[in-house]
Amino acid sequence: MSQTPTPIPQGNEDALEASVDQALDACGGDVRATIKALIVANQYLESEVAELMKSVSHAYTRGRFHPYNG
Repeated sequence: MSQTPTPIPQGNEDALEASVDQALDACGGDVRATIKALIVANQYLESEVAELMKSVSHAYTRGRFHPYNG
């Protein structure tokens, strides 16, 4: 992972903590299972983004999308 983590916006710490608790609860409190589930979910999302990027790139080169010129 070459990206540096972005800081949590002020006031969102509670939401982040709630999300962590929810992820742990979904995996029965097993930290290792939670991490594995999050890695799988992240890989899925990365593959979806890659597919969308390919679709948008192909559509753009075919002239289906026109850039906004203000």
